[in-house]
Amino acid sequence: MKLLIEQGRVIDPENGVDQVTDLYIQGEEIVALGAPPSEDYSPDRRINALGRWVLPGLVDLSARLGEPGHEQKATIASETRAAASAGITTLVCPPDTSPVVDSPAQIELINRRARQACGVRVHALGALTTGLKGQQLSDMAALKRAGALGMSQALRPMGSHLLLRRALEYAASHGITVYLHPIDWSLAGTGCAHEGAVATRLGLPGIPEAAETAALGVLLALTAQTGARIHICRLSTARGAAMVGRAREDGLPVSADVCAHQLFLTEMDVADFNSLCHVIPPLRTLRDRDGLRKAVASGIIEAICSDHQPQEADAKLAPFPATLPGMSTLETLLPLVLRLAEDGVLSLSEAVRRVTAGPARILGLKVGTLTVGDRADVTIVDPERGYGPGPDNWLSAGHNSAFFGWDFRPRVTHTLVAGRVIFEHFPAVKTPSPAPVTTGRP
Repeated sequence: MKLLIEQGRVIDPENGVDQVTDLYIQGEEIVALGAPPSEDYSPDRRINALGRWVLPGLVDLSARLGEPGHEQKATIASETRAAASAGITTLVCPPDTSPVVDSPAQIELINRRARQACGVRVHALGALTTGLKGQQLSDMAALKRAGALGMSQALRPMGSHLLLRRALEYAASHGITVYLHPIDWSLAGTGCAHEGAVATRLGLPGIPEAAETAALGVLLALTAQTGARIHICRLSTARGAAMVGRAREDGLPVSADVCAHQLFLTEMDVADFNSLCHVIPPLRTLRDRDGLRKAVASGIIEAICSDHQPQEADAKLAPFPATLPGMSTLETLLPLVLRLAEDGVLSLSEAVRRVTAGPARILGLKVGTLTVGDRADVTIVDPERGYGPGPDNWLSAGHNSAFFGWDFRPRVTHTLVAGRVIFEHFPAVKTPSPAPVTTGRP
């Protein structure tokens, strides 16, 4: 099929493109930008993108999809449908499913379920240790051959620093990226909120800043020792971001991301025991939020992810410490990132880069750009169309979002994967109410 996206503002940060032009697609590939690829090019379909932004398809570094094992929370079908509505064309799921992704069979199961869904590409990370128990290394080489983009321990502790060192040595010898959460669980304990004034006032067990910075110290030291390439997942503190910045200046093969809600919410949003704001790592201080924003602006943090964790309604109804952590965030990733541009934290081009080319480079995937010859993964956004997320227009099976009731301006109108339109949104046309019928009676 030949497809022409006409007169949209094409924004492709990786190629330095920001102009109103036409995008030509044939089959699964982008074949031209600006002028048609040939004189006889005749599109089978045209999409009028006048007044809209044409972006590379979004790449999300972390989204839990429910399957396998937690279908009561969500399914791959429901969450990829939500991702498509949010302009996300590629996403990565952590290995803490049930059963754990510690064998090629589990990767094949996820791939098969994804192929049966709407078309969003789903990639899995393999488990760093068998069963994520932190006691025995998994067969990383076999997981890599099966399609795992990297290895992760998710939110589970390692048995020892020595085992972590051996894991990084193994990964380095096979060219595997290791995705690690900087959490010292002996310091985090049973905490559920940032250790500070708010948690103290509410009587909630706290997770100190040192739980992140102490873990980072170990991870960075072992990276320098082993030469392994590591990715730091979900930074939450300004001091942690500064440590990553220094490591990058020293030439360590380290990258980092932050979840979008950490750039907007703080510990104050927990002040009324709002369980929707129970997340791990916890929401930190205003100083931390601003420090993370500066790290994103400077490029220390190369990617912004959703850290999507759908939960069933009951999971958020207990007292705050007893609720399950996590937030449903696929559908607010792009609106929040574009609000950073609106607030002047990032330029529009750099904001787009943090959810396209930035995460794609970390994953080693050839996506996140609109390069001629590349796969046609495209997101079209209407910057003037308002969007207010709420239960009535939410597609994810998890309704545990702290952003219901917020007003967002950009709205995704089309999502394409490999040249195929997998999502279209057109607002309902309101017809005028008929005039009242009179009976002729006085």
